[in-house]
Amino acid sequence: MTLNVSTLANPGRRTALRAGGLGVLSVAAIGVLAGAPGMARAKDAHSGDIDILNIALGLEHEAIAAYQVGAQSGLLQKPVLAVAVQFQGHHKGHRDALIGAITKLGGTPVQPKSMNDYAMSLGAASIKSQADILHLAQRLERGAANAYLGVIPSFQDRAFAQVSARLAADEVMHWTALTGALGEALPTMPLTFGG
Repeated sequence: MTLNVSTLANPGRRTALRAGGLGVLSVAAIGVLAGAPGMARAKDAHSGDIDILNIALGLEHEAIAAYQVGAQSGLLQKPVLAVAVQFQGHHKGHRDALIGAITKLGGTPVQPKSMNDYAMSLGAASIKSQADILHLAQRLERGAANAYLGVIPSFQDRAFAQVSARLAADEVMHWTALTGALGEALPTMPLTFGG
């Protein structure tokens, strides 16, 4: 099965920010993420943030491709496929928000690799079961959550730290759902992510 925009019920470009969180964001970050570039500082002031956002964008491209590989494998049962489509939609929303932020800051968004490159780097040839796909997605979601949490202190604009934390929360939600689908126990120790 091929995933496409029509199956994702994605009503358009999503943003990483919702109206409820705008009160604590800097004017520059709100301007960048909301599409008002006049509110943003110059590109040089955000070059470090652009680099971090591009790394995050690379993770989102990889996640989108991984869910595509899983969907096209024919190994996912219908209810699991529906969740995979939903999670891929979340990652497409993350991608769109990151591309918007990078562009508004004056940066150039990193482009995705080819599906063949992703299939090779993800080890798609070794996938033989639904559990293999779920383990791959689980590993990628955990890695993304840890990456988003790890870069929070590095942002020059603190508002991007908040966005990174929100993206990490989505990744943890995905990891938790995948862990449940695999029938695995949740961690018993606190501070599971970000270490």
